Amino acid sequence: MSYLVSTLYIAAFAMFIYGLMGLTGPRTAVRGNYIAAAGMFVAVVAVLIDIRDTDNWLLIIAGLLVGIVLGVPPALRTRMTAMPQLVALFNGVGGGTVALIAWAEFLGSDGFTNLDTVPSAPFVVGSLFAAIVGSVSFWGSLVAFAKLQELLNKNLEKRVVAAAKGFQLANIVLVLAAIGVAVYIGVNANPANAPTSTIWIGALLVAAGVMGLFVVLPIGGADMPVVISLLNAMTGLSAAAMGLALNNQAMIVAGMIVGASGSILTNLMAKAMNRSIPAIIFGAFGGGDVGGAAISATGGTVKATSASDAAIQMAYANQVIVVPGYGLAVAQAQHAVKEMADLLDERGVEVKYAIHPVAGRMPGHMNVLLAEADVEYDAMKEMDDINGEFGRTDVTVVIGANDVTNPAAREDAGSPIYGMPILNVDQSKSVIVLKRSMSSGYAGIDNPLFTADQTSMLFGDAKKMVSEVTEELKAL
Repeated sequence: MSYLVSTLYIAAFAMFIYGLMGLTGPRTAVRGNYIAAAGMFVAVVAVLIDIRDTDNWLLIIAGLLVGIVLGVPPALRTRMTAMPQLVALFNGVGGGTVALIAWAEFLGSDGFTNLDTVPSAPFVVGSLFAAIVGSVSFWGSLVAFAKLQELLNKNLEKRVVAAAKGFQLANIVLVLAAIGVAVYIGVNANPANAPTSTIWIGALLVAAGVMGLFVVLPIGGADMPVVISLLNAMTGLSAAAMGLALNNQAMIVAGMIVGASGSILTNLMAKAMNRSIPAIIFGAFGGGDVGGAAISATGGTVKATSASDAAIQMAYANQVIVVPGYGLAVAQAQHAVKEMADLLDERGVEVKYAIHPVAGRMPGHMNVLLAEADVEYDAMKEMDDINGEFGRTDVTVVIGANDVTNPAAREDAGSPIYGMPILNVDQSKSVIVLKRSMSSGYAGIDNPLFTADQTSMLFGDAKKMVSEVTEELKAL
């Protein structure tokens, strides 16, 4: 039977890796997701076979049913606009699960003193590492969820960001406390010692949990995509550590895949913002569109336009580039944009979509939204591939994007986003920006693009205004 379990684990690992390979491109992403999910099902079956002699089948079945009931409905009903917070929540559940496993192993081994059947050092070190990192990931992910879901009071967020240095000091104290408690538990994890009090493992989890809260609370909305990716990597690493402690191949391999891929993605996204990961964690960059600063503070003149004028500009263009941002997601305007693009295509106008690496609220957010509206994958261009085309583009339509189009990132050395790679929208012959108002983006700073000579503003709900432009195109 052990050979069957090992074979199933190998099959599951292969499906994890093959599924992850599918996630590297939009054409194969859905298939890759299904393959990886099937791999996880195979791994669960292997675990159930491996523990076939347990007396806790009712409890295990109850846990599986609770997980299905709590996991499937949100996944089916959550809109694409809310997918980032769902990802943050599901990731947090993974980290919390690892922390609970470490807690259970502590209790089940009498404070790591009853270690007759397992190697003591890997078990103790792996469990304590998993407890700390898993707890940080869980509570940090809950804060990320609350921020993305806009459950936190805006004034509270401002005060938290202003007190960022205080949170950093508290985190240093909490890190030292968590390490100190972990060392104390590890030193006493000896069969010759009396069982360590459960108060210590509780203190460890509390210190790590509060640290997770304090780490994420001051981080601004502009950095949230990177934070989600980082927390995802932490959950993977904690699962891998717990797998080493339990000698469970499924947890080791799955955790390492998640940890490695999440770490790579975090690093790539940090580079896309020209910021280091420590600067993101300790910098409290951007308050999350709470400032409401007027863009006109740059001193330029805002020029409003109409759906009719926008339609005429696009109808007689050779190439139109659409730059989607979170405003497109909030308005659920992707289908309206696709209908507008189809009409332009019928008139011989080439339409492309410029995707910034950190547009939206999680990696790939814009790609998924556009794919949902049946936008051709070949029309979605990454920043490095599309930036050279703005100079020969007749019209660029910016829908709800702020910071990723801000030329201050290139020109203003005093700007908080200086050095961040952006889409070169300002090089287009004409720019039409769709926004509800002149409020600032997540970074809370002005965007000179909105007052540039070639820019005109089309104010209103993105979906409504795109639909109006579409009707005007039909009438031409």
